[in-house]
Amino acid sequence: MGVTAALSAHGLAVGYPGRRVIEGLDVEIVPGQLTVIVGPNACGKSTLLRTMARMLNPEQGEVRLHGTPVTSMGSRQVARQLAVLPQSPSAPDGMVVRDLVARGRYPHQRLLKPWSRDDDAAVEAAMRATDVVALADADVNELSGGQRQRVWLAMALAQETEVLLLDEPTSFLDIAHQIEVLDLGRALQRQGRTVVMVLHELHLAFRYADQLVVMKGGRIMAQGSPGEVVTAELIEEVYDLPCRIIADPETGSPMVIPLAGRGR
Repeated sequence: MGVTAALSAHGLAVGYPGRRVIEGLDVEIVPGQLTVIVGPNACGKSTLLRTMARMLNPEQGEVRLHGTPVTSMGSRQVARQLAVLPQSPSAPDGMVVRDLVARGRYPHQRLLKPWSRDDDAAVEAAMRATDVVALADADVNELSGGQRQRVWLAMALAQETEVLLLDEPTSFLDIAHQIEVLDLGRALQRQGRTVVMVLHELHLAFRYADQLVVMKGGRIMAQGSPGEVVTAELIEEVYDLPCRIIADPETGSPMVIPLAGRGR
């Protein structure tokens, strides 16, 4: 018997008024691995992530979380198992960092279960992991873009879920903080969590992904380990970019080298 997918979509069709973005999509997220979704702009990456997080309702098909249709689960039940960091989230005016991170504990609160030492510990651990402890009393909206991104990531970590979905978590970050976030994602995966990221930077996606999902036009073009699926032919088909594929000198993972002379 095969392993039940941590998260899966079957026959998925998703769109917005007057526009279908995803059509007939099937995908399974392997539990305990770091999966990266890549593809050109407007190919449906974020739409897929939002649908799997139950932020969008599909027009057709279904999403399952550990084998259970998410439509049959309550919001709090889903949030105790799955956390999501969307693109460009916004905080209420006057919200300080510690209070925003603490909101990640909401799914664990019940009428007869008030705030506890475990909640405090989860918030502190999340802030340490994302290097925002020194910002605890700062207004979220007065932070730099990179600082805000790390604060929102801390809130998602404080949720302490088995599955973590991150939509472009390296946006607004310089290269050093990009690597820190991706190293954190790898550390969480090694601790047993299932991590799914949408990334634009192909060299980083190929370096960190256990499983790669390559999308174009709302469909999946390839899925598997980077070493198995990344070819020059695939990159040209998906990105319209003639290239060579070489081995990363540090990790051996694929690297895309665009061919010279484009646009001349």
